[in-house]
Parts: sequence; C-alpha cells; structure tokens
Amino acid sequence: MAGKVFFSVSMSLDGFIAPESSEELMGQQWMELQQWVFRQRHFRENLKLGKGGEEGRDNDIVRETFERTGASVMGKRMFDAGEQMWPEEPPFHTPVFVVTHEERDPWERQGGTTFRFVNDGIESVLDRAREAAGEQDVRIAGGGETIVQYLNAGLIDQFHVALSPVLFGSGVRLFEGVDAGRVALEPVRAEPTQRVTHLTYAVRER
Repeated sequence: MAGKVFFSVSMSLDGFIAPESSEELMGQQWMELQQWVFRQRHFRENLKLGKGGEEGRDNDIVRETFERTGASVMGKRMFDAGEQMWPEEPPFHTPVFVVTHEERDPWERQGGTTFRFVNDGIESVLDRAREAAGEQDVRIAGGGETIVQYLNAGLIDQFHVALSPVLFGSGVRLFEGVDAGRVALEPVRAEPTQRVTHLTYAVRER
C-alpha cells in the first residue's frame, strides 16, 4: 500500500516560511523561526550537532516526521541553497528527488542520501519518489513554490505546520499562489507546546 504525500514546515505567525533571499538563510530571522527544532534531541542527533537536546512532544514530532519519510522531493531553489549549507552527511537519509529543468547526474552523499534530478514535471518526480519510498510516505520538502505546485495539482494528502511565535514581515509565503477554489482542508490535530503550535490538516479537493 502506497504511503501519503505530505509536507511539514515551520511558519511564522504572519505566514512566511523563509526569507526572500537564499543568502539570508541561516540568518537571525530564519534561526528564530527554526529554533524550536534545533533544540530537539532527535534533530541534533540526526545532524550530529552534539549530545543533549530536549525531549517531549516537539521531539516526538520531529522523530515521527523523519521516520515516516521514505523519500523526499524538493525544488531547485531549495536544493541550490542547501547544496552550499548541508554537511557531508545531509539530514535526509533517503533518496531525494529534485524538480528541475536541468540534466545532472545523481549526487550521492554520506548517510544514505542520494539526490536525483528530474526534468519532466512534478508528476514524474512524485512517481519516482513514491517508487523509492515503497510503503513509507513521500515528503515534499520545499520550498514554498514547489509545495504550492503540488497542492494545486491535488497531489498532497496531508500537511503539518509548526506555527512559530515569530514575525517576518516579508519573505516566502507558504500559500502564495495557492488555488484556494480547489483546495479544502480538514483539521486533523492541533497541539500547542511551549515553543510552537503544531497544526495538522488533511487535504481534500473542493
């Protein structure tokens, strides 16, 4: 049985998931947005950031997200930014399929992550990711434009937003360009913790 297609992101209270420029990634605003996840034990162990870290519901959600993911999909913009910042052992530990218009040989990294570049459309990328994931889920890792493309195509089953107590003012909006006339949401779960509010929705076609 095929798994679900989902995305999971941190979002500011005013609806942004990243700064406008990739050069600002890892800057102060982005770090404030993501600080909840950097504190979690599972995330720190996964990125080899050292021992320690918080345990509790936030940590459980981080672990569950990684454990359910059998393959990831991302856009070229996200890959270009990450290629410069990810360590030799990227945090995915799964096949990653990059939506692109370019041709490029697979890029194999340590820890079980291999990036494959697919240039014949988002549906083809997802088909390959599903095959690689088997019975596990496929995560649409980002960025915002890629997530919206999959939403508008009716290819997302579920998503999780960690609503962080941060204001951006400008940047990359999560739902910029979404076809709201086609996408309906069904609340699954709302979980406030000390650091963020976790919101999970099933996606239905109107």
